[in-house]
Amino acid sequence: MHHNQLCSMVSQRIIIFCGIVALIFISIIARLSYLQINLSDYFFTRSQQNCLHISHTDSARGTILDCSGKLLATNRPRALIAWIGSGNRTLTESQKALIVLLDTTLAAPISTNEVMMLAIIRAERSKKSTIISTDISPEQLSKLSEQLPADSNIQIISDFQRYYPYQTSASHLLGYLGSINTESYGKMGLEKLLEDTLRGQKGTVLNIIDSIGRNINQTTLQHALTGDDIHTTLDIEIQTICERVFAPELCGAFIIMNPLDGSIISMLSRPNFDPNIFLKPISPEEWEHIIEKKPFLNRSLIATYPLGSIFKLVTISAAFQEGIVPCDMHYTTTCKGYYKFCGRKYWCNNHYGHGEINIAQSIADSCNIIFFNIGRKIDIDSLAYYASLFGLGKKTSISLPESSGLIPTRAWKKTVKGESWWPGETLSATIGQSFILVTPMQVARMISGICTGYLVKPRILMNEKIEKEPLNIPLHICKFLKKSMKRVVRCGTGMRLKRFKDIKMYAKTSTAQTSDLQKRVLGGQYLEHGWFVGNFSYKDNTPLTIVILVEHAGSAQVAASIAQKFVGEYKQLMDTRARATK
Repeated sequence: MHHNQLCSMVSQRIIIFCGIVALIFISIIARLSYLQINLSDYFFTRSQQNCLHISHTDSARGTILDCSGKLLATNRPRALIAWIGSGNRTLTESQKALIVLLDTTLAAPISTNEVMMLAIIRAERSKKSTIISTDISPEQLSKLSEQLPADSNIQIISDFQRYYPYQTSASHLLGYLGSINTESYGKMGLEKLLEDTLRGQKGTVLNIIDSIGRNINQTTLQHALTGDDIHTTLDIEIQTICERVFAPELCGAFIIMNPLDGSIISMLSRPNFDPNIFLKPISPEEWEHIIEKKPFLNRSLIATYPLGSIFKLVTISAAFQEGIVPCDMHYTTTCKGYYKFCGRKYWCNNHYGHGEINIAQSIADSCNIIFFNIGRKIDIDSLAYYASLFGLGKKTSISLPESSGLIPTRAWKKTVKGESWWPGETLSATIGQSFILVTPMQVARMISGICTGYLVKPRILMNEKIEKEPLNIPLHICKFLKKSMKRVVRCGTGMRLKRFKDIKMYAKTSTAQTSDLQKRVLGGQYLEHGWFVGNFSYKDNTPLTIVILVEHAGSAQVAASIAQKFVGEYKQLMDTRARATK
């Protein structure tokens, strides 16, 4: 009985073991069937990826040109040196000698650079390539060609690098390139705005690689396509004049615009920067030095400033239309040097007074008294309305980023400051002080509108549509403003431009306070901003609008001096061009 039980137990165990083995085999067969049938496409793709590798080749970036086709941003060829690994586990003596030879030719030694040597050793073992020097000079390239005519470890690669031939000129308009994972892209200005147009299309290359990643064969599937060229309205010769006459130690903005179609002929913002510096790595120390003066702020479009006496053109227009003063060149007021309101003296720029003075001469000599008188009779909201007709306090619709500025109203002050508007603040607003802030581009658009009768959208690109909107100011008032601006040059604060007899000039200067006048002695940061704005024409050339702002200049005469230098050099340029076409 005991023997039979033992045999039975053995038989059961054998049956269980066989069942387990069968179950395992069935599971294996099922898994293999699943992998073979259901996942065959997936593993086929994976197997291809193990031996086929898709890579991309960079495309040349489109160029940026000025109105006459001169290159503002282009691509210059450069040469790079790559180390091609041959599969050795360690560097041979001849390869070490080769690296020492490279040290004598290249500016940056390789043998003492631990990171570079490690990259070469890795490339050598895996039979891959690594870049060991970038942007070598023609002289270095010539030496290498003589010393290493056909070395299997050295490969010279040619590609293109962004290049800005005029360096700092128009840098805020052009912008610059940044990079992420070796891929460049626009970070500012036109480079950023038109990134998709300039970038082009990358090429596609199919690489056949072996099991350890070595490249066996390469096939081009799609060639890289160069980006499109961009034609701007900028005139680089006029831009260069602006850069030259605007002293490098000054901060501010300088705009030259065609008032007829809005073309930006020149746009300067100072301090500026050289876009070429971003094409190579920048150390933290260099970066701190660069950003110290905030060179990336586009003062023509983003920064906002008190407008000062230029706003008087708005104030007198409002007074005419509201019937506060007659639109009469001979209407006069008496300037004693100050205007007394609510027990406080509001000073004229001439503390001794101008005496009996008419409206046009008040604008020419920047007398404040008649405008203080208007301020007692006009509401701030009404003044803000007329300012908006001139395009102040709102964006110009230029294609680059810009600020809207500020034209204060009662509602604005209540919302932002939590206070009511005081009558004395209206007196300050009539001469462009108080809370008023504008961009230089808004002022360029306003001055252009006075001379043309419409507000034009500023344009940077040649193919941009010309857009205009009516300047809803009566024609007879615009004529009055132009006559007053003509007096500024003939016998007012802009007389230094009078020396150009063959220049037709309408202008206005402004010294705009930035703080309480008593703070002037505390340092340059408390000095007033200086403005010079105008519209001028020379012979048969297209009339141009000029706007110059100098931060903390202390006087409008600094800006007027820059305008004088510019007009002198502009005349010479136009005469040179005229002779060249004969």
